[in-house]
Amino acid sequence: MKINKQIIKQHSAHAALLLCVVGALSGCSSLQTASNDVKDMAVAPAPNAGFIQNPERDTKIAYLPFQRAWVDPSFNKDNYTQIVIAPVNTQYMLKMDWLHDMSSASWMGNVQKDIAELAQYFHDEVVKQFNIDPNHRFQVIDSPPRNKRGVLRLELALVEVDPSMPVLHALSWAGPPGTGTAAGMVNQRRAAFEGRLRDLKTNKIVATFADRNMQDIGPLDLTRLTWYGPAKGIMDMWAKQFVEIANRKPGEVISDPTAFTLRPF
Repeated sequence: MKINKQIIKQHSAHAALLLCVVGALSGCSSLQTASNDVKDMAVAPAPNAGFIQNPERDTKIAYLPFQRAWVDPSFNKDNYTQIVIAPVNTQYMLKMDWLHDMSSASWMGNVQKDIAELAQYFHDEVVKQFNIDPNHRFQVIDSPPRNKRGVLRLELALVEVDPSMPVLHALSWAGPPGTGTAAGMVNQRRAAFEGRLRDLKTNKIVATFADRNMQDIGPLDLTRLTWYGPAKGIMDMWAKQFVEIANRKPGEVISDPTAFTLRPF
């Protein structure tokens, strides 16, 4: 997708001005955390999108980095050695409110193409991380053996991706400075997924999980000139966390390396 870089620069300057107001109130300091608890305070969980069929079972599990999760009490990951990574579901992303607020039909068509690319990227990154796992905890396979014993399938759905700020400004924030609110802009650059883990021998769901996370906010960052640029960094982190969870030892806590970093300037 081609974006007018001059327009991006102009409206990113507006964003910088508003974010400095936020910075003045907070001392223009950077805030970093490796705590899942603090992340949950800063990034509200995404509403249930419907990919998880029994969301009422989900809770916050302290040793997982995800905001919602459920694990079948009888599930023992040591009984499994292979995993299938299913194609990533995107049907819920097409319902995003900001997407339907865009008036350009060509823009909508481009985003639908980009959504398919995002799903493929997420899938491939998960496969990559399992394949380069030095512990080789799970063998990634394209199709299970006939008896399907000891095989899990990871099923993922992208349910939300917010546009990067420069692109949003260029496409829909064309009014004078002050049209939007600084607080609203700070809450952008989010992505969310829902996931299921299925025992292919029994076809039973043995775990569900969901998370929303936020990428670093940099109002003058013009290096990601696509609406979905920040989402890829979040997906990279999720893919690594899946492998960390697969290798998790009893008592070990898997947390986000950095929940968020706010740098007004």
